[in-house]
Amino acid sequence: MRICGLNKTTLLDYPGHVAATIFFGGCNFRCPFCQNGDLVLRPESQPVIEEEEIYSFLEKRKGILSGVCITGGEPTLDKDLGPGISRIKKMGYLVKLDTNGYRPEMIRELLAEGLLDYIAMDVKNCMEHYGETAGCGHINLNKIRESINLIKNSGIDYEFRTTVVKELHSDENMIKLGKEIEGAKAYFLQEYQESSGVIFPGFHSCTKEEMEKKAALVRGYVPNVQLRGVE
Repeated sequence: MRICGLNKTTLLDYPGHVAATIFFGGCNFRCPFCQNGDLVLRPESQPVIEEEEIYSFLEKRKGILSGVCITGGEPTLDKDLGPGISRIKKMGYLVKLDTNGYRPEMIRELLAEGLLDYIAMDVKNCMEHYGETAGCGHINLNKIRESINLIKNSGIDYEFRTTVVKELHSDENMIKLGKEIEGAKAYFLQEYQESSGVIFPGFHSCTKEEMEKKAALVRGYVPNVQLRGVE
């Protein structure tokens, strides 16, 4: 596994749990507003943490940590993800996966093997504007819809989430997005934050009032819509 980062303790990444977060390098999307530009565009420039170092750390933190969040980049690109999670699960940890949903076959495999306890999928935008928002010329929307349906019917805890960018997420787009995830258990709208790590700086966040309006528009399809990181 190409592990490029480790947050040893977090109260934010895995809801309800004290967790560690493992960052995988590389991604199949190029979302222009992505905060992890180096992990996505230049994973080879990042220091690699040996797997055994991660496992040793987790062994020592048993009883202190209860969960492990696996994020990136895009972790489902790694062919060794399943065996790696399996080893973590055998230590007694709960595992949360963050994914962009573009490899539904990997998500299906991990779910079938009982390796996930929580899954969070970034739904980038309504289908009409997905490619633009993901920074890719072509997106196979069937893969996105397949992952949405797999997660909704997985039987485990899950959430969908969208980083809301003023230039990309109109009220109309949010209504269309809501229809795509209709009936979901939980949906979070996250505020865009400009930073030095953004792939293409220059986007803007919405005001709190604008975010609340977008949440209200989606609640017609997903009753449990919450704002995250909005002040």
